Amino acid sequence: MLAMSKFQNLFGGATVITIILSVQTMSNPIGESLDHDWHDAHATFYGDMSGSETMEGACGYGDLFQQGYGLDTAALSTTLFDNGLTCGACFEIMCVNDPQWCIPNAGTIKITATNFCPPNWAQGGWCNPPYDHFDLSMPMFTKIAQYKAGIVPVKFRRVPCAKTGGVKFELKGNPYWITALIYNVGGAGDVTAVRVKGSNSDWLQMSRNWGQVWQTSAKLVGQSLSFQVTTSEDKTIEFDDVAPGNWQFGQTYEGNGNF
Repeated sequence: MLAMSKFQNLFGGATVITIILSVQTMSNPIGESLDHDWHDAHATFYGDMSGSETMEGACGYGDLFQQGYGLDTAALSTTLFDNGLTCGACFEIMCVNDPQWCIPNAGTIKITATNFCPPNWAQGGWCNPPYDHFDLSMPMFTKIAQYKAGIVPVKFRRVPCAKTGGVKFELKGNPYWITALIYNVGGAGDVTAVRVKGSNSDWLQMSRNWGQVWQTSAKLVGQSLSFQVTTSEDKTIEFDDVAPGNWQFGQTYEGNGNF
């Protein structure tokens, strides 16, 4: 088991859902540019069966149950995490080549990347560069291996994310600085670019603050908000009028489409 550094969500927030008016898809079908080959790695787990230690984390997510991820999650090693760009991506994992600890006929698990497993040069260093490593929630680890193993060899590959409902936008900040946590993203899952448009503005490029939290300093309070979201497979969806003109900080708005 690896000790896991806890990254706290800086903002806190509630959940109020609204539905957008239209969605426009602008690009390629799922999976055209992603690597879906099997690769070698290792897996450990952190926390206990409740999964409480997996909440929040370095991707900017909060309550993973409320946000639809549950405990089907993992913290990624430095190489896989890629400074947070892989947050939201989905992987299929199976325990291999360890008959003592792999559960026979366990098959595979599918997880979403929601956290970072930081380097630890003193305790094995499995999350150090250049290793590919998954620090799973305990419930997911024990689906493929006995918990006493601590660490097992695995095979993994990228897979499309299957999410229920639309892409969601959690808005925080102040009148001079707006952030949007973008989550529940299907398809590739990991967002690489975001643009926002107020009802009285042009399209504006947002910058990534950390994980999947995107920001702008444009003054957009009082305007309805539309978003263009691009994933790592270069597919973009435009979500028109996601948030109404009276949107509030600390609320979450849901698009009526997904990747």
